[in-house]
Amino acid sequence: MSQMTKRALVASLKDLLAEKPLDKITVTDLTEHCGVNRMTFYYHFKDIYDLVEWACIESATRALAGQKTYDTWQQGFLQILQAVQKDKVFVTKVYHSISREHIENYLYRLTYDLMIGVVEEKAAGMTVRPEDKEFIANFYKYAFVGLTLEWVRTGMKDDPAALIERVSTLIHGDITKALEACRIDK
Repeated sequence: MSQMTKRALVASLKDLLAEKPLDKITVTDLTEHCGVNRMTFYYHFKDIYDLVEWACIESATRALAGQKTYDTWQQGFLQILQAVQKDKVFVTKVYHSISREHIENYLYRLTYDLMIGVVEEKAAGMTVRPEDKEFIANFYKYAFVGLTLEWVRTGMKDDPAALIERVSTLIHGDITKALEACRIDK
């Protein structure tokens, strides 16, 4: 029941976003639209931005399922972009609202999770300091999120698959090269 209630609140939020900006939507608007009481909302979320963050994480978790290896990172990143594109109205409205940082933080967490998995996989058999692996994952996280935010900002016009292909071509072999440069067991 809990997940159903959360999803119903997200659906109500998305409906309301079609009518007005995020910063004009109140908890009362949401609960009335969804048909639940305010205490039910506060049982699940501390505020509307918490609901936005949960909606993003829920969508991303489904998009990334099983796509966190070197051989599948492109598919994982593509699925992230496709999930963002599928919820274009929601993401665009949230992005252009006062809670843009929620979208950025969500993308940072999501992309770091993807990239650290790839870095750890490629580092197998190497002795690389954890902070160097984190640095490499963070570097790619910032690059990917920057590209994604620019793609969102410009209306998601470019084909996600073409964008991923360009990124893949650009960085092919660079993660392994970076790990080799950071090895302490040479």
